[in-house]
Parts: sequence; C-alpha cells; structure tokens
Amino acid sequence: MSTTDSGITGAAARSLAAEVRSLTGLDPSLCYQCGKCSAGCPMAAEMDLKTHEIIRLVQLERRERLFTSEAIWLCLTCETCSTRCPNEFDPAGTIDALREIAMAEGPARAPRRIAAFHRAFLGEIRSHGRVFELGLVAAYKLKSGALFDDVTSVPGMLARGKLALAPRRIRGIDEVRRIFAECAGRGRTT
Repeated sequence: MSTTDSGITGAAARSLAAEVRSLTGLDPSLCYQCGKCSAGCPMAAEMDLKTHEIIRLVQLERRERLFTSEAIWLCLTCETCSTRCPNEFDPAGTIDALREIAMAEGPARAPRRIAAFHRAFLGEIRSHGRVFELGLVAAYKLKSGALFDDVTSVPGMLARGKLALAPRRIRGIDEVRRIFAECAGRGRTT
C-alpha cells in the first residue's frame, strides 16, 4: 500500500488527483510540466511554489507539502496560466479545487490574513451588494490583527476621494442576500 506524505494509506483515503478530478473534471496527469503557466503568472514572485510545481505536487500526492504552502491562497485566479497552457489544462481551476479541498479538511488551513480578507470582502458584498472600501479595510484590520499596517496612507486616500465615508447599496441587494442564504444552506462558508 502506498502512503501519502500525510501518513494516510492510499486505500484509506481518496487520492488528491481523484479529488481534483471529481471537483473539476480535469485530469492532473495532463500537465507535462512545461512551466508556461508559471512563466506567465503575475504572482509567481510572491509564491513559494510556482503554478507548475503545485500541479506536480498533486500528481505526486504530496498533500501536506501542498497544503502547508501559502501558494494556493495567493493565486489571483486571473487564468493567465490556463490561457498559456499548450495542453489546454486548467491550472487556475485546479488551484480553486485545491482551496476547496483544503477548506473542507479544515478552515484553519487558510493563512489568517488571507482568511480575514475573504471574510471581510464577502461581508461587504453581503451587506451592501458591492464593496465599501472603508468597511472592507476596517473589517480586515480587525479580523487579521494588522490594525496599524498602512494607517499612514488613509489621510491621503480620503483627501483624494479614494475612500467613501458611507456605503452605497445596489438595487438588487435582496437577490445578493438570497444567494448568500442559499450558499449557507448548502454548507458553503460565506
């Protein structure tokens, strides 16, 4: 029996590649590691694992190595990698699936600041139907504990009108809230 680097035997756990395939319909073995995805990634310099390395770890069933990296959380889902792939594989869709798998295994897998940003962002959308930047920043700062990071840039942004002092709601706010309620009913975290 084979063992993944998480210590779970292959017979007792579903393979990571099979989980990705189930969520996306994509076969990770289609990636032949040309590196074009990583070469075009705007976040490559910030990531400890490049896009092609993430896919390789899926192929090798290196779940722990993959989920202890922040790389999947830094992906912008801009789909540059998917557009550049000569084999028509979808690395961006695969990384989205990996985030879902990581969250299903334990919400604590997401780095604190990234999780705080996502919660703050979705809270703004739920409340106003769009992002109220000042509310987003305040909620993020409180949730992440990064209270005084970038505080010196606030006066200038206010003076230039880059931060509104009050939120504006969209006309379809009830529809947005219905979508959030439906997602919550399906067990999706929002």
